[in-house]
Amino acid sequence: MPDLNHGDDTAAVNSLRSAVMRLSRRLKHQRVDESLSPTEMSVLGTLSLCGRATPGELARKEHVQPPSMTRIVALLEGKGLVRLEPHPEDRRQKVVTPTEEAETMLEESRRKRNAFLATLVEGLDEDEWAKLRAAAPVLEKLAHL
Repeated sequence: MPDLNHGDDTAAVNSLRSAVMRLSRRLKHQRVDESLSPTEMSVLGTLSLCGRATPGELARKEHVQPPSMTRIVALLEGKGLVRLEPHPEDRRQKVVTPTEEAETMLEESRRKRNAFLATLVEGLDEDEWAKLRAAAPVLEKLAHL
């Protein structure tokens, strides 16, 4: 566990935070569709991973309030990127499903962002690239805690 009273750990946590934020900002600029907000893209990405979800489930996964998610889903539905369907067990709820258009857009976006990262990685030496490959699963775990 990091000891934030220890200078090396504090510096490492600070460096990680700063680097992740800077890289995230650069990746956000590699968008295919400028009309979607980063939050809308994130919701579509979550739906792509889970297939379908209720607005409440999406709100929890995206760490936003349910009324905010209701507005986001309505915007995405208006753009033809999600469908709302009756919940199979609870008719009071709806299930949100990404459309083919959303899946195509997400795939193009992933391709563009992966190409951007691949270009950055070309500037690393073999040792740095090996360390980054080894760190990827740990960063993935942190992203989902």
